[in-house]
Amino acid sequence: MAASISEVAKHAGVSVGTVSNVLNRPQLVAPETRARVLRSIESLDFVRNESARALRAGRSRTIGLVVLDVANPYFTDVAVGVEQVADEHDMVVTLCNSAEDTAREDRHLQHLEEQRVRGVLITPVVEETPRLEPMIARGIPAVLVDRGSGQASRCSVAVDDKLGGRLAAGHLLEQGHRRLAFVGGPMTIRQVSDRHEGMTMAMEAVNGSPRLRVLEQSSLSIPCGRKAGEEIAEMSERQRPTAVFCANDLLAIGLLQEMIRRGLRVPEDVAIVGYDDIEYAGAAAIPLSSVRQPREQLGRAAAELLIEEINDDGTHRHRQVVFEPELIVRESSATS
Repeated sequence: MAASISEVAKHAGVSVGTVSNVLNRPQLVAPETRARVLRSIESLDFVRNESARALRAGRSRTIGLVVLDVANPYFTDVAVGVEQVADEHDMVVTLCNSAEDTAREDRHLQHLEEQRVRGVLITPVVEETPRLEPMIARGIPAVLVDRGSGQASRCSVAVDDKLGGRLAAGHLLEQGHRRLAFVGGPMTIRQVSDRHEGMTMAMEAVNGSPRLRVLEQSSLSIPCGRKAGEEIAEMSERQRPTAVFCANDLLAIGLLQEMIRRGLRVPEDVAIVGYDDIEYAGAAAIPLSSVRQPREQLGRAAAELLIEEINDDGTHRHRQVVFEPELIVRESSATS
């Protein structure tokens, strides 16, 4: 059985309050006494009960991170940036996966609030998350990640996804493509709809009436990319799009796999551009062109805003940070 704080106090010959001060406010304890308590802690292999401490204090040293898909390497990279900042501030991160499910997202937010987390970072499934506003009103700050807030009263960190869509479509149009497809979904996810809108904006700005076919999917996953690939491969050569912009790299990888399986050449028969530029994009069988997002930087910026708000001394001002994406061209879309 783990040693208690009372046993540590008895072993060191001090009060329980002194042990508590050593753990939480060491500057209040004389160096000799502090050293004696620390020796007792080591000797008894004492591990502090953080849950009990948080319960007494009414707050913890934990922040929550709720993402759309923990299996997506994009969110793994964002989480790395968040964790780096949290560690710098002696805090820990609880990672939650909404799996693009609003009910699951709601449960995660409820559990995080019950655990008295200091704050929450969230990539919402839909535009409005009903539980978020009451949670903020009860004193748990939140920062939107990979999503603009649209509100001056809330911090957010996002990437200009409309610009990303324009970059991807503009590149494909410059390559001479006039039959294009957009693969992504569900459209209720703001990032997906913004990338689609950016693509349509780029197409409307060129002559020649390029055609756009939208293949909406149920999730941003490799299986859905393969499903879209099946649909494209079964079209007649006259109807088949010659270029596809996918709303993320997982869709693009699935699409690429299906094109190869069906004997269609990439990029000669079908050019492909993804989004996020995860590590696997450049390592694909045919390296994928992709719209790169500064993933770790985005996570760091969001965590810094949240911790600034947690530690607010009256000077915090809500900010909406927007990063610009960058098109990375590789073999999957380059014809020359």
